[in-house]
Amino acid sequence: MFSGIVESMAEVIGIEHELDNVHFTLTCPFVSELHIDQSVAHNGVCLTVTSCDGAKYTTTAMRETLERTNLGQLKVGDKVNVERSMLMNGRLDGHIVQGHVDTTAVCTDKQDANGSYTYTFRYQADKELVRRGYFTVDKGSVTVNGVSLTVCNPTEDTFQVNIIPYTYENTNFKAIVPGSVVNLEFDILGKYIARLQSLTTE
Repeated sequence: MFSGIVESMAEVIGIEHELDNVHFTLTCPFVSELHIDQSVAHNGVCLTVTSCDGAKYTTTAMRETLERTNLGQLKVGDKVNVERSMLMNGRLDGHIVQGHVDTTAVCTDKQDANGSYTYTFRYQADKELVRRGYFTVDKGSVTVNGVSLTVCNPTEDTFQVNIIPYTYENTNFKAIVPGSVVNLEFDILGKYIARLQSLTTE
């Protein structure tokens, strides 16, 4: 479980394809604290550390993960947002994030808001996805590339988020421009409520 408060950015330094799997080798400031089997969120995707070697570590994504997220588009040199699993004796500064990405979205607009930035994202939406809780609500929570954010101005298939300068400088939001593909995880509470409603109305 994660909070959506990004600890750092990791740089992709190696990509190896093995059948339907892809092994990513990365480096980040807390590599020395990692160990095998530890969970780390990469752009919001929970992946298991499979090896550690000095200043680098490796993790593996399977086909379903590559198809559902933007990890399959990564190249050597790209930066990903990383967060280690949440300590249960700490404060939940963001919101409950599982690291289970639901879908991707495309950035359609980026505006300078006099020091901060406003991004607009569009995602696939239909009645079946809404029934499963894949939607956003005004002032609700959403995770974009692993970052816990507050939704603004949601429509049927779009929403906006506001990014403060600190987040802009310390996550890969700085590299997101119109056309960029990002990972989305919708609020787990909304998904449970949507599921409960579907069961009680069937």
